[in-house]
Amino acid sequence: MSNLHPIDAVFQRLRTQRRAAFIPFLTAGDPDLLFTAEALPALVQAGADLIEVGFPFSDPIADGPVIQASYSRALQRQLKLAQVFETLREVTRPVHWSTPILGMVSYSLVYRKGSKAFVGAAQQAGVHGLIVPDLPVEEAEELADVCQEHNCKLILLVTPTTTPQRAERIVRLCSGFVYVVSVVGITGSREKLPPSLRPLLARLRTLTDLPLCVGFGVSKPEHVQELGEIADGVIVGSALVRLLEGASRDRAGTLQNLQSLVYQLSQPLRVHSRSIPQK
Repeated sequence: MSNLHPIDAVFQRLRTQRRAAFIPFLTAGDPDLLFTAEALPALVQAGADLIEVGFPFSDPIADGPVIQASYSRALQRQLKLAQVFETLREVTRPVHWSTPILGMVSYSLVYRKGSKAFVGAAQQAGVHGLIVPDLPVEEAEELADVCQEHNCKLILLVTPTTTPQRAERIVRLCSGFVYVVSVVGITGSREKLPPSLRPLLARLRTLTDLPLCVGFGVSKPEHVQELGEIADGVIVGSALVRLLEGASRDRAGTLQNLQSLVYQLSQPLRVHSRSIPQK
């Protein structure tokens, strides 16, 4: 197991435990990078198996108003890409750190820096995978090759409106896991998960052996419990990022609230064994 990529190792371990991964999302630099550095280990203590870190960008494609506002707050502080990498490097440098970091990043940031330079810097910063929501599969092969060279996973998105032929191309370029968007539209909390999600996951399982992780609209323990039965990972973003709105006024309280919510949301995965066949 020691020779496995850290992301693969997490999913292999959880497969033996018959449970899905809990993957919280956190915006880098909101309200500042010191808070980000404090929050990342706090999320691990509360139950995160992997952590998705959003790289603020001025024109996000798939993010709803909560995450867009968080990105805006971070960018108003003149946040720089190099600062994000340095903070992640400081957090992941200790030998006891073992939780994979996933960078949620617009392809514009990758393109501006250059694929090889960006992936190399991400790897040096302790980032184990990149989620690139606005990269069309038709243009993803170059970045997929660069990621493979650097032993960095590339995670692309499949949505409810993705055609079967296109989904097949997407999962073939993915590594680490496939990010399955649960709903049509942007990120944000929703009351219920759509009935179309279960057949979508079943269809994807005929195309790939990669873990399938579901995000968008997941905000309640009952959502997590439901997804824990049919998915390999559960991604929660807006419900957590909304708490960052109060961080500039009450840092300690916000950090405690983040921990509490991650613990509350991840608990169903620890008490309910999965019933789907394990590969």
